[in-house]
Amino acid sequence: MATFSTILVANRGEIACRVMRTARELGYRTVAVYSDADADAPHVHAADIAVHIGPAVASQSYLDAGRIIEAARRAGADAIHPGYGFLSENAAFAAACIDAGLVFIGPKPETIALMGSKAEAKRVAAKCGVPLLPGYSGPEQSDTRLQREADKIGYPVMVKASAGGGGKGMRLVSDAKALPDALKLARSEALKAFGSEELILERALGAPRHIEVQVFADAHGEVIHLGERDCSIQRRHQKVIEEAPSPFVTPDLRTAMGRAAIAIAKASGYEGAGTVEFLVDAERNFHFLEMNTRLQVEHPVTEAITGFDLVEWQIRVAAGEQLPIRQDDVSFAGHAIEVRLYAEDPAGDFAPQTGRVALWRQPTGAGVRVDHALAAGVEIRTHYDPMLAKIIAYGRTREEARRRLACALDQTVLLGLTTNLRFLREVTGHHAFVKGEVTTEFIPRDFAEARSMQQSSPTGMALALAALLFSVGPNGSATLRNPRFGWRNGPKSPIRFLISIDGETRAVEVMFGRQNNHVTVAIDAGAQILEILDLSAGRILFRHDGSTRTADYAFADGELHLDCVDSSRSFRNMTHQPAQSDNVQGDGRVLAPMAGAVIDITVAEGHHVDAGQVVAVIEAMKLEHQLKAPVSGKVRTVAASRGQQVKLRQLVIEISAGK
Repeated sequence: MATFSTILVANRGEIACRVMRTARELGYRTVAVYSDADADAPHVHAADIAVHIGPAVASQSYLDAGRIIEAARRAGADAIHPGYGFLSENAAFAAACIDAGLVFIGPKPETIALMGSKAEAKRVAAKCGVPLLPGYSGPEQSDTRLQREADKIGYPVMVKASAGGGGKGMRLVSDAKALPDALKLARSEALKAFGSEELILERALGAPRHIEVQVFADAHGEVIHLGERDCSIQRRHQKVIEEAPSPFVTPDLRTAMGRAAIAIAKASGYEGAGTVEFLVDAERNFHFLEMNTRLQVEHPVTEAITGFDLVEWQIRVAAGEQLPIRQDDVSFAGHAIEVRLYAEDPAGDFAPQTGRVALWRQPTGAGVRVDHALAAGVEIRTHYDPMLAKIIAYGRTREEARRRLACALDQTVLLGLTTNLRFLREVTGHHAFVKGEVTTEFIPRDFAEARSMQQSSPTGMALALAALLFSVGPNGSATLRNPRFGWRNGPKSPIRFLISIDGETRAVEVMFGRQNNHVTVAIDAGAQILEILDLSAGRILFRHDGSTRTADYAFADGELHLDCVDSSRSFRNMTHQPAQSDNVQGDGRVLAPMAGAVIDITVAEGHHVDAGQVVAVIEAMKLEHQLKAPVSGKVRTVAASRGQQVKLRQLVIEISAGK
């Protein structure tokens, strides 16, 4: 038995908070680590001790094994939990922890090394008789060899980083012409994320289900599975929504996949929590995909339907205890669905976004769980993954869980930056999701960029609320109670505003009635009439057009952030701003779709480019994003350089359209 009393969590954000919560319940002291960017982050305040480990750049802080082990020594920690991401699947880190006399709460280093390589994991699965997709996972990694193997496999083909997962270093290639660029990008992402350029190739299945099986093993030879999770709803090969059990999996398929997962875990000498992932075709034939040697982001849905705390099991197994149950004792009750709340722009190909949280209000209610590390003032930066929180709903049936989740999403308020909250609301109400008929093609097929993800123009009511809130300011309730508010020399006259949204400026006039709570807002040729029923910090209750409604708001960083009627927008008061020249974005301007680092400029001034040609590459939040020419023409300006940090919508390349 291993004895330890203090656990350092080598991670940040919601997973660090979640691990600390269980560790404390079990009587362990907790230690947080933090970079310069996270000095005041919620996970730092959640720990008993917090240790600074370096700059914001992950490679010099959260990915620096030496700094983390030194932090454990300084804080008196005798065990390390890696969470997920960062060093959680790094065999060298696990070995370094053990060499330093620390208990590593995870699999043995040799198991991580074996199963952390997709190529080696496939060889283990093949020896266990588990079906595999046709592919290539050999040591020869030249472009020529990979091109030859891809031609042999047949297109479409999937290019993957051998050393990691999470959608990083992964590209779907539809034809041979696109393969060289895909290999270049996949290698670059793989090297930065996992320290290895090694790639594998797989035949891409058409519209499969992505099903994973949770396994658990102790050091006494017991290995069990805890059922499956359906993770088919993905964008950029990264999961967005997960549920357990899968509405597609039959009892016989669950048994077969469970046996395959256990066989793979036993063959690899597994200990602790792990996940075996499969692709399942329309005929319910399953194929081994990979094994994740860590706790998964989506573990809460398994906890919900089994009643087990998987982090508690991780800690107990690391301490040398036996699993508390055997396979025959595992049972499932109800259904659970999890959504991932991301800082990203669904209308902009899900590009990661940055910003500062102006207002965060999490949902509550029966069957609802929220894992997060959010608070007003928390800044979301480019250095880390864009996932902000997980919202989980449990019900006796799938439909009850879905309804509870839909209500929870309606209650959720996150203002100050662009998120996928509205997108999640749309997905969970989509008829295919309601019926449980989704595959990995669901988002590309049913949520194309040109369709429902685009924000519509602000409604008259939203503009009216913005003008009203600008009128009363952050201390709105006190302002309205002031009898002198709105005083004019003579009858009350309109208060005029110029309000900017999405680069468009609108003229608005606000007129308060005798009691101040009756407001008329003139917009263009029309008028909106509002009756203010209650105004408090962050929320307004009002009556409009015969209906009583609520809206959430926050003033931050010179803007008003407003969440109203399923639309979250940001407004800026331009009334007293100096006039600006009419510098409208032309068709030939290539702007940064997110804040990040320019890692490649592929053109020079004077070069001719074709529409759709890659002109630059930006790295943000662990992923690389190609910027393409919107028009054919001559490069007029290269406004950024390699290594430069750019802001959202900053000019990178300008092209003069034409020959």
